[in-house]
Amino acid sequence: MAPYLSLPLLLIISVVISIAIGALAKTDQPDVSALNVMYSSLNSPSQLTGWSSSGGDPCGKGWKGIKCSGSSVTEIDVSENNIHGDIPYQLPPNAVHINLARNAFTGGVPYSISQMTDLEYLNVASNQLNGQLTDMFGKLPKLSVLLWYQGSVIQPLLRYLQNNQFSSTVNVLGTLPLEDLNLENNQFTGWIPSKLKGIDNLQVGGNSWSSGTAPPGMVKASNTGSGGNSLKGNSIVNGVAIAAAVIAVLVVALILLTFMKKRSSSSAHYLDGRFDEQLSQNRTFTPLVSDDQKELKHSSSISMKAFERSLSTGLKRQPSEPRKSFNDNEFANKVHSKRSTNPITMTSYSLEDLRAATGGFSAETINDSGGSSSEFMELVSGVSKLHHPNISELLGYCSEPGHPLLVYEFQRNGSLHDFLHLSDEYSKPLTWDTRIKIALGTARAVEYLHEVCSPSITHKNISSANILLDEELNPHLSECGLTVFYEDPSENLGPGYNAPECIKPSSYTMKSDIYCFGVVMLELLTGRKPYDSSKPRMEQSLVRWATPQLHDIDALAQMVDPALRGLYPPKSLSRFADVIALCVQSEPEFRPPMSEVVQALVRCVQHTSINKRLGGDLSASRRSDDSDSYY
Repeated sequence: MAPYLSLPLLLIISVVISIAIGALAKTDQPDVSALNVMYSSLNSPSQLTGWSSSGGDPCGKGWKGIKCSGSSVTEIDVSENNIHGDIPYQLPPNAVHINLARNAFTGGVPYSISQMTDLEYLNVASNQLNGQLTDMFGKLPKLSVLLWYQGSVIQPLLRYLQNNQFSSTVNVLGTLPLEDLNLENNQFTGWIPSKLKGIDNLQVGGNSWSSGTAPPGMVKASNTGSGGNSLKGNSIVNGVAIAAAVIAVLVVALILLTFMKKRSSSSAHYLDGRFDEQLSQNRTFTPLVSDDQKELKHSSSISMKAFERSLSTGLKRQPSEPRKSFNDNEFANKVHSKRSTNPITMTSYSLEDLRAATGGFSAETINDSGGSSSEFMELVSGVSKLHHPNISELLGYCSEPGHPLLVYEFQRNGSLHDFLHLSDEYSKPLTWDTRIKIALGTARAVEYLHEVCSPSITHKNISSANILLDEELNPHLSECGLTVFYEDPSENLGPGYNAPECIKPSSYTMKSDIYCFGVVMLELLTGRKPYDSSKPRMEQSLVRWATPQLHDIDALAQMVDPALRGLYPPKSLSRFADVIALCVQSEPEFRPPMSEVVQALVRCVQHTSINKRLGGDLSASRRSDDSDSYY
């Protein structure tokens, strides 16, 4: 009898082991979603065997080019696969090694990479990339050195920027500890930071470097197309001269040896320390865009937040010494006593520097909100803790008496409202893919505020005007964490955004945020404003006009933004409309949580086939003004 019992027992054991192995191989859901979106946005290339646009287990099923550590995707290597299209805006958040080299990727490197804090290796060489080289790399502490060894030399990351079409200046590289840098055959302009001239293998040929007199801290570069450059040649000549001088000095050194031994080695460290301190006090944020860009605006209802589109241009950190003076006045004493256990680490800017960086804004015209200095510093502390790829990043603040200001990251493409509703010669229509991408990114930002932050944050001012677009048209939700200023959200939102329940300020909840987001989705769908008095009376309110038509296929096709020219997949359009209908329901309890909205929009992305019909080209979704400064 025993032999007959052993077979079922073995089967049971095998099943248990299989289940256990499957459980161990299960990939983290954020990584799965990111790879699903990546695969879909690249038009499901057949070269990526094992990949799927919906679900799957990359770590357990052996997706091509994917390696994992436990349940986290840590390596993506899709090099040499002839993959076309833009680099997806979302990548697995815990990736350490990404190799996209020798494909046909276009566009730029998505700024969302700046949130991948574990990233050590990024190879994008030999593609067709363009766009500006921003400060995204400087935000990643592990990315300054590439862990790729040749002999005993550590090769830095930025070796792999050559043979693309990156533009703007290379000032953003000046603070990185590089040993080997190849910037050949791009479209860089300006001068070379002095700190880079000491790199052993610096190659800068094939660019459009400035020929004029270099400003302080910069040196001129040769514009030849060769692999080397004048900096490298000068370094060799200088090296020979220095070597000869060293030999001559050796004779004198023998005489002074006894004296030198009496010198403390700490003196050299002191000089280095002074030098480092001087550098840190004089470091500036170098302009990445021209000074004549979009006009900065401030919200009259949020008097302390003077900049909605930020100031990444020409701002200088206040030196550490002057900041000590705050401890000598009543303002700083209040702040210090209240926040001493949780100091604010954000950069403090002087009002003078902000004026200079913005071309002389009139700070006197900013209304005083009446809040105390301690309340403002509480606000800075709270907002500085919000970190998400789709939320506007707070760079710093100004706390000078009478002029409390928040300084945000600059977003070149302005607001979604401008893109959709300003009819000017500089705007081109957003494609359907881009509209879904904007909706999904914004939804993820709201999901972060509602369901990740602790305590949860209600935005209270979600509108297309508060969704800013970067160079890649990724959305960044602004005014997050500023609810303290919204005594009556209906006054800030404007007509068309107010949820039915918001009769009084106290009735505004997270479900009201969902409603506002649904209105933004309607703007993306129809291209119309939330409220337009120029329309016939029955069409003035966008929600009232559109809601009855969202489930009627024929009517839906008629209400789609004419700028799309019919270039959208009907199935994706229908799913998008279904999400809107859920969000703008009149009863707040029937509106879904934002996490469900995110998942529904992910499915919209998965069912979007417009890229296949357009060849993956989203170039129509970019502004045409000053295009040379983008690519």
